[in-house]
Amino acid sequence: MKYEKIDSKLFAVNRKNFVKQMKPKSVAIFVSNDLMTKSADSSYKWRQNPDLFYLTGVDQEDTFLVLFPDAPLPEWREILFVRKTDEHIRTWEGNKLDKAEAASVSGIKQVNWSDAFPGSLAQLMYQAHNVYLNTNENDRSGDTTESGEYKFAGKLKSRYPLHNYFRSAPIMSSLRSIKSQYEVDLMKKACDITEKGFRRLLKFVKPGVWEYEIEAELSHEYLRNRATGHAYEPIIASGENACVLHYIANDQQCKKGDLLLLDCAAEYANYNADLTRTIPVDGRYTKRQKEVYNAVLRVMKQARSMMKEGMVLFEFNNEVGKIMESELIGLKLLKKDDVKKQDPKAPLFKKYFPHGTGHFLGIDVHDIGDRYAKLKAGAVLTCEPGIYIREERIGIRIENNILITKGKPTDLMATIPIEAEEIEELMNSK
Repeated sequence: MKYEKIDSKLFAVNRKNFVKQMKPKSVAIFVSNDLMTKSADSSYKWRQNPDLFYLTGVDQEDTFLVLFPDAPLPEWREILFVRKTDEHIRTWEGNKLDKAEAASVSGIKQVNWSDAFPGSLAQLMYQAHNVYLNTNENDRSGDTTESGEYKFAGKLKSRYPLHNYFRSAPIMSSLRSIKSQYEVDLMKKACDITEKGFRRLLKFVKPGVWEYEIEAELSHEYLRNRATGHAYEPIIASGENACVLHYIANDQQCKKGDLLLLDCAAEYANYNADLTRTIPVDGRYTKRQKEVYNAVLRVMKQARSMMKEGMVLFEFNNEVGKIMESELIGLKLLKKDDVKKQDPKAPLFKKYFPHGTGHFLGIDVHDIGDRYAKLKAGAVLTCEPGIYIREERIGIRIENNILITKGKPTDLMATIPIEAEEIEELMNSK
């Protein structure tokens, strides 16, 4: 892997916390993501199932994890199954984990080859009364693809229909939404690499460069600093493209007088950063651009100060909308009288600020977590207000990553330039 080895204590603690919440006489089974065929004999870029990585640190396909704390034999209580490697695989695909390496990565003593999984499963299911299975239950997901975990769940329930089946997702959501210090350190590393990429761009962007050239600069900086790559498809949006929330074409030329919205960040060890900055292509904001920029920045700073333990994310997003109303009135985009008369279910600010301000962040960019529950210390969220004025070719979003603590929130991106004047100074310095 490009990233440095992670201390296996992280995964051991994660497993310990998971099994504490299992019912007696239960087995939990986690399966890796499938390789997905792209065309001919090529596959899409593969990424590990986040639940399995969270519990094992194994970044390899054809992997299974079994947790059975009440198993009659000690060697059945934690079993990791990894793909059997041989000389043919080493020649064509490179090194795969052997049993000793898999044990070192995960902290699991009992490691078997994946081809032994079906036989072991029959023994384990005979002893268990309850079964926990993992599936993607992120409430933002609209995926209809039948993934490996769904196929496995269907086959298992068909073969063993009389067991009691339970969802791992609620447990994983409660655990993954609270980051340990190990995880915060990994996310800070992703933020640090992201900062390097952004600072590089401040010296590179000028009228005439193409959006895809900017993307290439980021890719270079991320990878040379051991990032896995981009945390998500980078948004390099100049001019009116900045008003398209999920613009990823990145194929236009940057022009003098335009703004450039950069929503791009690094992934390190499967943990993600999520940054947005909006900079002037020619190094100087116009008066109107700076007015709008500073309005967004004021909302961002006020929203960030609200991100405390006990906050409910759903309510927070609504409250920030009310703060934004005041700024939009000040920019003469909304009128006070119209706001007073608006339908509360269809607030007028949505025309210029159509998205929420924060989401959970972690192994997934839009990480799992309960947006209707009170936040606990250890949660990491984005803070990302924006204003989009298509008729003025202005789209501005500012985003940092915030760690919820028992006191003041910690901004994991506090060192990344954010003030308009600082951005201008860096863009114009030699």
